[in-house]
Amino acid sequence: MTTQNKILLVDDDPGLLKLLAIRLESADFQIKTVESGPKALAIMATYHPDLIITDLRMDGMDGMTLFKTIHQKYPLLPVIILTAHGSIPDAVDATHQGVFSYLTKPYDSKQLMDTVSAALVHQFRPELSDQGIEDAEWHSKIVTQSTVMIELKKQAWKVAQSDVSVLIQSDSGTGKELLAHAIHKASQRQAGPFVPINCAAIPGSLLESELFGYRKGAFTGADRHHRGLFEEADGGTLFLDEIGDMPLEFQSKLLRVLQEGTIRPLGETKSISVDVRIISATHKDLDVAVEVGEFREDLFYRLNVVLLELPSLTQRSEDIPLLSNHFLSTIRSRNPNCIAKSFSPDAMEALMSAPWPGNVRQLLNVVEQVTALTTTAVISGLMIKKALRGKTRKILPLVEAQRKFECEYLIDLMQITHGNVTRAANLAHRNRTEFYKLLNRHHLQADSFRQQS
Repeated sequence: MTTQNKILLVDDDPGLLKLLAIRLESADFQIKTVESGPKALAIMATYHPDLIITDLRMDGMDGMTLFKTIHQKYPLLPVIILTAHGSIPDAVDATHQGVFSYLTKPYDSKQLMDTVSAALVHQFRPELSDQGIEDAEWHSKIVTQSTVMIELKKQAWKVAQSDVSVLIQSDSGTGKELLAHAIHKASQRQAGPFVPINCAAIPGSLLESELFGYRKGAFTGADRHHRGLFEEADGGTLFLDEIGDMPLEFQSKLLRVLQEGTIRPLGETKSISVDVRIISATHKDLDVAVEVGEFREDLFYRLNVVLLELPSLTQRSEDIPLLSNHFLSTIRSRNPNCIAKSFSPDAMEALMSAPWPGNVRQLLNVVEQVTALTTTAVISGLMIKKALRGKTRKILPLVEAQRKFECEYLIDLMQITHGNVTRAANLAHRNRTEFYKLLNRHHLQADSFRQQS
């Protein structure tokens, strides 16, 4: 089955919007139209377009502001700008800032279709990807409906088509190895081995023999040849998990291997060529580790050609019901004696309101625990709360959440500007009088920030 490409059209001219929609629908595209930038942003979370076509000049939010806002969250989503002849220089400048292309009004139908086709040719389409599998087997183990995760999968697929090194940075339990394996399966190395190693779990003194191998007689107890993980991964992908915990003294040896593409097992006199793609991961902030001298800067740039960041479970909270039911289904398929069949509404509410410091791994642990202990088909909220040991995350009412955010935002501005109200007001795009009212509303005194500075 072929899935239609989805295009979002944004224009405050209803007539042009209708003409564009008719032309593109006749070419078998799925079209959604909105009359303003804010409406386009609102629909993004549920529509997931493959392409956006927007007018450059619109009342309120113009096309460039819309593009910049979208580009922050969806950097791979192509945007085409529609412009009048008089604003062509602005449209050309827009392409220098990342807009895919521009079309002048009135548009030429052939040029429109050629530009749309060019914009869509490199788009991530699981059912039409190189694997040619409708269920997109390469990422089938990544269970999600989150907009953030869908965008991350697009980035993962894009980077998988090249052979550059990838660094995955995120908290523990978010699924770094799962993402690394998906990149491997989407790459040209998919037929080769995927070899993971946890750098934090192996003592520094053993890392060299584990990664590079050794020859018989290299040291006391070496009674046989041992292939290192670089050799095992030859022609495939080596996944270096928790690379941030690798001892500093070993980092120079790893850097040399990455630069030269050769290894020398312990006890060997000749170097061995290896063809390995490196994907590394860490829960640490390696920028900070480099600054404090705990991680080599040259190795960091060798590993961090492309950085992918996995969100925490609370950042993709819409996935909690999906993941919970997926884990329950998996457990039931493995254990025919499992009694549990579903979660009660209050159980799901408890799952949604939990803080999840252990992320997806912790969620799996909780589901496994309650399915092992439940004596009823429906898992109760009480059982979930017991498994969570009373740890829940309070969901604030909207008004209270807005007030809390506003207060924290003002504090950040005042700290950044060291209590300079004029500078803070400029950063917030507010006048001084209005900004003082905001400070007074939250009982914040500019003087206290100056004294703190």
